[in-house]
Amino acid sequence: MVFHMNRFENQIAIVTGAGRGIGESIARRLASEGARVACVSRSEANSAKVAEAILAAHPGAARAYAVDVADRGAVLATAEKILADFGRVDILVNNAGVTRDGLAMRMSEEDWDVVIDTNLKGAFNFIQGVMRPMVKQRAGRIINISSVAGLMGNAGQANYAASKAGLIGLTKTLARELAGRNITVNAVAPGFIKTDMTEILPEAVKTGVLSAIPLGRFGDPEDIAAAVAFLASSEARFITGQTLTVDGGMVM
Repeated sequence: MVFHMNRFENQIAIVTGAGRGIGESIARRLASEGARVACVSRSEANSAKVAEAILAAHPGAARAYAVDVADRGAVLATAEKILADFGRVDILVNNAGVTRDGLAMRMSEEDWDVVIDTNLKGAFNFIQGVMRPMVKQRAGRIINISSVAGLMGNAGQANYAASKAGLIGLTKTLARELAGRNITVNAVAPGFIKTDMTEILPEAVKTGVLSAIPLGRFGDPEDIAAAVAFLASSEARFITGQTLTVDGGMVM
């Protein structure tokens, strides 16, 4: 991995779902390139653990916050606290996500609601929490973590695929609304990435998925973090409203 030591110097980033997996990788990557990171997780223990690990390597570069992104009031209060603690926000990465898989015919309303509320509304909640200050400073990067499921659908994931496709529509609309204020809004759509969430899948399922990936391997959380770091950087200043698919060629 190529790291650009100080490309995010003096920048403040919020990463949701930063307590493990892809979110943790994104938080670590941004901190390693000079950002100070607000690590947001539903679990106080998880966000604290990641923030401590970042602080050990990069003193002063992280703080932990615990909030359920689906809880609008709590998110707006947390966004205010982050702004008070750091003074500004330059980068928002909406990564928090859950799954409640099941065939649509048998899916409960609760399983539908919790996935839409966390994955889609949760992103919108945090965007509204930081939008005004970004508009005022006439600069910002918003990056929404979608999924290949949102591009191609996936049997047993009607709720998840709908939430991730919704994020892409949200990304494009915000890109149009905020372009005049020098704020770019993009999405990253991971394919099959090795995390705790995917480790528990049966071997037969993993083998089936592998056969659909031209590069012949699963991705690492660091592959997603690298894409996010690029889109958050000044090198991506002319890119907005796009979905960058990081999937080994699975969707093309």
